[in-house]
Amino acid sequence: MYLAKVYVTYKPSILDPQGVVIKSALERLNYQGIESVTQGKYFQIKLDGPNRQAVADELESLVEALLINHNTETYRYDLDEIKGDA
Repeated sequence: MYLAKVYVTYKPSILDPQGVVIKSALERLNYQGIESVTQGKYFQIKLDGPNRQAVADELESLVEALLINHNTETYRYDLDEIKGDA
């Protein structure tokens, strides 16, 4: 069994309006030195397969099929093997 942690964010060329609003709010609260804020989505997915590469291939397929908008978003993931009921 594997635990995938998937992080989805806007592509660098896409304006992140929520990130801009959060940055502005933090500055109004007198937090200093914030260069940028990026807002995104986070998914945890448990999945199983015959080996790590097969699980990674399945994960990439499902992320690209459902979890991201190819025009505006990009993603990365961490994939860790888990034992038992973790």
